[in-house]
Amino acid sequence: MTYEMDIAGLKRDLPLCKVSDDLYIGAFVIFGDVELTVHCAAELLKRAPEYDYLIAPEAKAIPLIYEMARQSGADKYFIARKKAKAYMQGVFTVNVKSITTQGVQTLVLDTEDAEMIRGKRIAIVDDVISTGESLRAVEELVRQAGGEVVAKMAVLAEGDAIDRDDIIVLGPLPLFNPDGTVKA
Repeated sequence: MTYEMDIAGLKRDLPLCKVSDDLYIGAFVIFGDVELTVHCAAELLKRAPEYDYLIAPEAKAIPLIYEMARQSGADKYFIARKKAKAYMQGVFTVNVKSITTQGVQTLVLDTEDAEMIRGKRIAIVDDVISTGESLRAVEELVRQAGGEVVAKMAVLAEGDAIDRDDIIVLGPLPLFNPDGTVKA
């Protein structure tokens, strides 16, 4: 089953994936879709307030944040990693459980990155906001680093997330019944 949707003017067929017996989600995967990545980055930048740096959770938002940085002329952006890497010198960590994560996941920010974030205006970027847990975790990392979150942006808001007034999104992504119909 797929769901055809318009994503900021581009048509895409999203595969429907089972989350539970009565819940399916549309799999929005920006990886490998250059046209969609470039287009969504441009559209999000049009809506972004003034910011100093962009940050995104690993991994699906990486091509999007890269393209936003490239289009805006930025020379630096940050990724909240899923685990500490050997090259990281000290870390800030926050635990998160999102709709697509199996179990609790940790997001990590290097202290060198945190020093650059301190006192700066930060825009958080993600591909999809569902429960808001990944967003909350990145927001907490930015807060711990001493940065100010000035925007929370995503390509799509899934389910009730579209009703949030604290996020900037390009459009809604509905939730689905097992038969592929949109949940009411």
